[in-house]
Amino acid sequence: MSEDNLQDEKVQTLLKNQGVYNGLISVGIIYSLFFTHNYHNSLLAIMIYIILVALYGSFSSGNKSIFFKQGTLAVIVAILLLIS
Repeated sequence: MSEDNLQDEKVQTLLKNQGVYNGLISVGIIYSLFFTHNYHNSLLAIMIYIILVALYGSFSSGNKSIFFKQGTLAVIVAILLLIS
């Protein structure tokens, strides 16, 4: 991104929203690992959410690589949770 793009108020809002999204995902994962008795279900729900968001981003932008960049790890974790 250029310096001009980074100064754009809309781009700054998008970056802040991405930060909030990532922060809430991490809080959910930490909470499910340390404060729930059945963390498998909580983690699986979070992983499915991440997969759905990755699919939405991929299709809404027309850039299929977004799914692989954002969703691959969540798919792996979801599979591991389902087989354990």
